[in-house]
Amino acid sequence: MPTRRTLLAGAAAVAAAPALAACGEQAGAARTTRQAPRSPGRRVDLVFWTWVPLQKAVALWNRKHPDIHVTVQTVPANTSGGYQKMHSSLKAGDPPDLAQVEYYALPEFMLVGGLTDLTAYGADKLKGSYVDWQWQQGVFAGRTYALPQASGPMGFFYRADLFERWDVEVPRTWDAFRTAAAQIRKRSGGASRISAFPPANAQWFASFPWQRGAHWVRTEGDTWIVDLASPESLEVADFWDGLVRDGLILPTQDAQSAFFKALQTGQMAGWPGAQWYDALIRGNAPGTKGKWRVAELPQWERGAHASANWGGSATAILQGTRHPAEALRFAHWLNTDPDSIELLVEAGYGWPAAELDLADSPLGEPSDFFGGQAYNEVFQISDRNVDTTWRFGPTTTQSYAHIQDNIGRVVAGHGTIRDALKDAETKFVDDLKAKGLKARSAR
Repeated sequence: MPTRRTLLAGAAAVAAAPALAACGEQAGAARTTRQAPRSPGRRVDLVFWTWVPLQKAVALWNRKHPDIHVTVQTVPANTSGGYQKMHSSLKAGDPPDLAQVEYYALPEFMLVGGLTDLTAYGADKLKGSYVDWQWQQGVFAGRTYALPQASGPMGFFYRADLFERWDVEVPRTWDAFRTAAAQIRKRSGGASRISAFPPANAQWFASFPWQRGAHWVRTEGDTWIVDLASPESLEVADFWDGLVRDGLILPTQDAQSAFFKALQTGQMAGWPGAQWYDALIRGNAPGTKGKWRVAELPQWERGAHASANWGGSATAILQGTRHPAEALRFAHWLNTDPDSIELLVEAGYGWPAAELDLADSPLGEPSDFFGGQAYNEVFQISDRNVDTTWRFGPTTTQSYAHIQDNIGRVVAGHGTIRDALKDAETKFVDDLKAKGLKARSAR
């Protein structure tokens, strides 16, 4: 079996994704995946850990496939405890068969040998059913380790009624966004802001350098190059620094009660967010039905359509399962079956990874909540214009925490986002080196 360093070095050069340790014997997984024999007529039971409300889709699978029963167990979302629980289960040798793992976290699971090599079970034959860039998120060193589920193309959610009331033009560029921010604050008498600025959401913030053309990590041979302080990233940092400094945005953490109250009351007139935020807005601000619309993300260059992604998850089969073939069969059905996708869309799981015709999907239907707009047409454009060369490193969770800590201090009045990124770059490199990887700053 290849050594850890061989896989780290060789896989880093693969264009599909800078990959990592992929050997099931690495520290982090107490047992390796092995296919158990099936007795005729005996049901296989699978356990799936997720924080996404997939219960209806899984119930449909169980009705249609009585020979393979899937039990959904809800875990805390990602870094709120879900990933820690998954890593603990791998070390203890009692992992679930399947788990929800976001794209950015897949390299971290690869680093500890925590994912099953699905190529050995025929996964590569399924590739044509998925959007290629999402498929590639689970490919390391030419082998497939996870099936894509959904992504989060970005757009600008806005209150059409408030923009009309205050005679503010929906911004098509970031310069116009700043102008609109100043107008909204003034014309609302200081009661409203154009958006929130969450002090602790590095993934949200990263989408803007991503859109600008930055690449926070890349590889040269077997070395990871960290570039948080690129000219593109610093331009974005300066832009948001100005909005924070001038009080033109609301310094409120997203997906919290204060954030949703701001959506309900009009204290926030807009939100640059991922497609899956539609469900959160509908669910937490029902009284605003009919008032929301969606536009493309503001552009740095007028007339462009550059976009980025925030979020996105894979259905991973963890190292140690005794039913990899059955788990793969379920994971593929979950993410490609039309009836399953319809239920997942209803649950707000994100932009599907499966290739689909928007006109034949519930995603393409006009929405009463969004004033009759077929708003997902905007996200389809966004999805087609995501820079798919953006990569995630194997310490993203840990390294993004540095960004969040630093930006949190900026919002509290200490320093600038520009300085926050420069400091986080140094710590990002240190994180990689602490894992035994070669790493350096780009500058």
